[in-house]
Amino acid sequence: MRKQHFVQLKSHGNMSEPQGEFSQCTLNLHKDCDWKTKRSKAITIKKICGSRIEKSSMKLVHVQSGPRRYSFKNSDPMGLVLPDPKKCTLASILKLGPLLIHFLALVAHAKTNVYVVHMEKNQHEDVELLTQAHHALLTSVLGSKRAPEESLIYSYRHGFSGFAAKLTETQAKVVSELPAVISVMPNHLYKLQTTRSWDYLGLALDSPSTDHKLNIAKNVIIGLLDSGIWPESEVFNDRGLGHVPSHWKGTCETGEFFQPAKDCNKKLIGARYYIEGLKAEYGKPLNMSEIGEFLSPRDASGHGTHTSSTAGGSIAPRASFHGLGLGTARGGAPSARLAMYKVCWDFLGGICAAADILKAFDHAIHDGVDVLSMSIGPQIPSYSEVDERSSVNFGSFHAVLHGIVVVCSGGNFGPTSQTVINAAPWVITVAASSVDRSFPTPITLGDNQTIMGQGLYTGKALGFISLVYPEFSDLEDPRDCSSLSESDSWMVGKVVLCFTTKSDPYAIVDSGVSVQDAGGLGLIAAKRPTSSSYSCDNFPCVQVSYELGSQILSYIRSTRDPRVRIGPSRTRVGKPLSINVAYFSSRGPNYIAPAILKPDIAAPGVKILAAVPPDDKMTTNTSFRFKSGTSMAAPHVSGVVALLRSQHPEWSPAAIKSAIVTTARTTGLYGEPLYAEGDPMKLADPFDFGGGIMDPSQAADPGLVYDMGEADYIDYLCAKGYKDDSISRLQGHRTVCLGPPPSILDINLPSISIPNLESSVTLRRTATNVGPIDSTYKAIIQSPPGVTISVDPAVLSFSAENRSIRFWVSVSVVLPMNIEYQFGSLTWTDGIRSVRSPVAVKVGVGEFYD
Repeated sequence: MRKQHFVQLKSHGNMSEPQGEFSQCTLNLHKDCDWKTKRSKAITIKKICGSRIEKSSMKLVHVQSGPRRYSFKNSDPMGLVLPDPKKCTLASILKLGPLLIHFLALVAHAKTNVYVVHMEKNQHEDVELLTQAHHALLTSVLGSKRAPEESLIYSYRHGFSGFAAKLTETQAKVVSELPAVISVMPNHLYKLQTTRSWDYLGLALDSPSTDHKLNIAKNVIIGLLDSGIWPESEVFNDRGLGHVPSHWKGTCETGEFFQPAKDCNKKLIGARYYIEGLKAEYGKPLNMSEIGEFLSPRDASGHGTHTSSTAGGSIAPRASFHGLGLGTARGGAPSARLAMYKVCWDFLGGICAAADILKAFDHAIHDGVDVLSMSIGPQIPSYSEVDERSSVNFGSFHAVLHGIVVVCSGGNFGPTSQTVINAAPWVITVAASSVDRSFPTPITLGDNQTIMGQGLYTGKALGFISLVYPEFSDLEDPRDCSSLSESDSWMVGKVVLCFTTKSDPYAIVDSGVSVQDAGGLGLIAAKRPTSSSYSCDNFPCVQVSYELGSQILSYIRSTRDPRVRIGPSRTRVGKPLSINVAYFSSRGPNYIAPAILKPDIAAPGVKILAAVPPDDKMTTNTSFRFKSGTSMAAPHVSGVVALLRSQHPEWSPAAIKSAIVTTARTTGLYGEPLYAEGDPMKLADPFDFGGGIMDPSQAADPGLVYDMGEADYIDYLCAKGYKDDSISRLQGHRTVCLGPPPSILDINLPSISIPNLESSVTLRRTATNVGPIDSTYKAIIQSPPGVTISVDPAVLSFSAENRSIRFWVSVSVVLPMNIEYQFGSLTWTDGIRSVRSPVAVKVGVGEFYD
């Protein structure tokens, strides 16, 4: 027998009925269906067999006895629930009545977004069966066999089990309540973040000691999640490479202007592209030709080509940018194989969707990559490691558990502190430094004094032409570089001097465009000195310091007809150029987990010359261009990781990370101090460069490593105080933090960070010997100011039976003070090798108030 329920609704603008009127409908329910009401802020008519639909905004205000009559008013969402197919027949759904059918129609036209559904471990190894299972689940929610085909975007099975689908917010909540579902994550968008650099890092081609090292990575596969690749570039030639590594299971996908038969080879062995998550999130058609993109692994922006050639590009002699930076271009591991996973698109400044990133991780794990290089990152503030919206943390966690080393850019939000991103302890987070190369550009004034600026100008020298400065009245806003406009007719035929407080080199580029569009012939921009400079596309824009800018301004103001000559830029390498952490490079401390020191390492990321698509995309020419960013620094580390993986295939991702961090240089090549660009410039510390600037030769033989595995990462998550459910969602199976939480300071990292030392603390580490079997290491301690550090034992003696030794580090306050972090180090040495851990300590003596 069927039950009848009369539901009386009062509309308040969110329904199609006239406002202030009541509508009445009858819900005819199958006898097997369960009908309940829940009185709370939000009305939930729950359950008509299990699945809730939220559409209207109404609140229960009256329940009348007898025939069930309900009054509602506009407030919180009202939930109506679809029949569960296991209990209700299709006939019973169709008999629900006109009001519910009206709701169903509204839901069908509701805005959909992309959600990533994380499920329990795979029940099907077969891809087709797994996809069918996902279809069946979606059918139970969407109520149609055709709807899942339009909704389902990806099925995930290698890193974690689940799928991505287009769902309404209500449908996503329905899915999240299903028993097999661990979590439902909304899709999010991420942003994209050499000739001399490898010589600077000690991997010169003409060095006999490195020639063998550069050619031992033939069986190592570097995967890159980026914007694609330009396969015709000379740096992707496969000369001298043998068969594709036997553990490779990936593929090259056909796409627009990309044919695997000719575009993939023994160097570029894999190429895939992912756009469904972005398309579904954008919600409008994406015209590839209109935005200048290729629906294929082919690179339109140049970002992915640049990073992949830096990490593992083949040797390409006589590479330069119109003669600047002339040398041999190559990657850090020129014999390694490359696999491109195009997840970022040259659209809205470079966009990468989380659903696409996760599918790329899924494929990369299956395909057999050894290293994953990611120059992608979220905006600040980013999500915690267990937050369901963090696809980079989520995907990298599963990749590392599969033995893949994940290298991430640390972000370009510097020099402000607490801006480092991609800071999970299982990834290598990379800062950007300069190299010992500059591009002096001569500026000759009409009085014959010559001033050297910095630029990337490759055109012909400008003759002595008029030089002007935008003078302004004290009653006007100051005229700086950014205020220059293409409508400023006074710039026609002249070189313009301007001043700016902005250190962003793109601001100079924008100013150069304004001068050029107004008919000007050149720009001299006075700014804070930084190592970054950008090309103005063969338009002379030269950067000088405030001091030099003031000299030029003094000349202009003291001369009736000031004139200037700008010559083409030159290339200068070696002494006495100082090496700095780049102004833009994001800094620590790690604002999500201050006890995890980030970034981990610094690598060249300023004016890096590497391959890009040619200016004329209809040709297949090889082209090179300078780019700066932590995006450029990360593939330098990825290339070195590939070399280390080939030399030490038994090392875990954590061991490789430890080797890189603990052997880094904290001075320049010539013993000069390392500085961090900022306001003002200062000596670099671990929050600027982690362990220091990467030293590949030393990392190959570190002596000791601080190793970690899955249990250590779970200990970290428990110590961080994340809930069991959150950790279980990240891990993919039930995890319980037992007993009192471990100390986050005891996580076996190659660095130490103590964010609030009140009196004293003792932490532990375990060192594993990867050098000579019988070795003895002694501790050398550099205590930060205001504290003292001791180690027990102070001597570590290793043998064949004793490969790993635990030791304790005690840190005590000597001088109580409430100041910022102070820095020191703990170094183990056997007389040949030095294993240095950076130490950051902040002494806390309570807050002070006026």
